[in-house]
Amino acid sequence: MDRFGFELPLLLAGAFRGLIDELHRRLAERGHPDLRPAYGFALQAVGPDGATMSEVGRRLGVSKQAATKTVGKLADLGYVDRAPDPADARAVLVTITPRGRDCLRASAEIFEDLRRDWIKELGKPRLEALEADLTTMVSRAPTATLGDLPGWLR
Repeated sequence: MDRFGFELPLLLAGAFRGLIDELHRRLAERGHPDLRPAYGFALQAVGPDGATMSEVGRRLGVSKQAATKTVGKLADLGYVDRAPDPADARAVLVTITPRGRDCLRASAEIFEDLRRDWIKELGKPRLEALEADLTTMVSRAPTATLGDLPGWLR
């Protein structure tokens, strides 16, 4: 079957969206109904040791103001805490709460379940080949490194 070039990014985006939508459906079932996809990236940007608001913005590739807004929503939902940074009184240190860690654990488990679903649908050899091929293509795209996706594959 011949395809047009524009279909590849749409297929990749559709597969990504399907995984993320299912992740959030299952997270809601586990007590995390208010999360949005951007919040997952923000939690990863905070990291296990915490981060300043400036670091969160830098890791997400957004302004400090945008990071402050997202972190504020996460704090309102109970996923992060904010406090003065002991190393710099001018900075705000963001840390993940037990609720946030529970959400990250649940996300990891759900992603494993979703990968198993793909194995059932495609077969393990095909999925592993797809993952290998995508890894190759990502490594050839210097502006799209996985390191730019906070916390992913680390």
